[in-house]
Amino acid sequence: MFKAPPEMGTEVFARIPDQYRKSGQLSQERILAGKGNLKTDSYIEGPSFDREGNLFIVDIAFGLIYRIDPQGEVKLIAEYDGEPNGLKIHRDGRIFVADHKNGLMLLDPQSGKISPYIERYKTESFKGLNDLVFCKNGSLYFTDQGQSGLHDPSGKVFCLDATGKLNCLMNNVPSPNGIALNPEENLLYIAATRANSIWRAMLLPDGSITRVGNFIQMSGGSGPDGLAVDQAGNIYVAHAGMGAVWKFSSRGEPLLRINSCAGHMTTNLAFGGKNNQDLYITESETGSILRAHMDTPGLALYSHQ
Repeated sequence: MFKAPPEMGTEVFARIPDQYRKSGQLSQERILAGKGNLKTDSYIEGPSFDREGNLFIVDIAFGLIYRIDPQGEVKLIAEYDGEPNGLKIHRDGRIFVADHKNGLMLLDPQSGKISPYIERYKTESFKGLNDLVFCKNGSLYFTDQGQSGLHDPSGKVFCLDATGKLNCLMNNVPSPNGIALNPEENLLYIAATRANSIWRAMLLPDGSITRVGNFIQMSGGSGPDGLAVDQAGNIYVAHAGMGAVWKFSSRGEPLLRINSCAGHMTTNLAFGGKNNQDLYITESETGSILRAHMDTPGLALYSHQ
């Protein structure tokens, strides 16, 4: 085991305004299935930046998508019958949404229109999509979590390659959640939430995987959720229920604990801001976006190229 790493704090960058919150309403089935009879007015995830430095986030519980400008002003741009869980922006500007209820979706940020992109795999519906990440070549990796867990390790990881071919890479993950690539894009990281661990898979030149292993074993909280990687190859893990983000080296050594200044549901994260050195964290218990300044820039998002 390793000794406890140094700690640092965060600040609140933005908060979902009261006018957009669904106070007193029972949240959708997606939240109820995982947390019992929880009433919440907001449950945010899926942070991703566009070329102009606007931060997009989703609200799983109420089918909402927000755009937050660099000054922290929040604007609702879409509301629909869905459960958006993850969001990433393609280098051509298209916005992809991993929707737990509907599959892989496309968002038009100008009109707010949401349209299906991929709804099934080999005629079968997905279990419930969660998160996604793009390669430099345009391939898209995404997780299909559903209600999988240690009792039912049937969560899946997919790759939609640049030609449009969809392949299932894994079908045995206990709750695949966040997903990220190392800088060289020869390693794929998957947060296996119910196993409280980070899996690592070697990526082969043809996009297939080999040597999948349990890379980081965690404890406590609800398990690892969103992932991010910086230019040095360090891995950042949003530990939901723990109120923290952990920074690990590329060897899996704990380097830093970043503590929430709000609630304990640190669900997802993305790099942005000046020189791409600010880490933005969705905290779902209070509907806040937190921020911390890092020494090493995050990997450049392909929407910025």
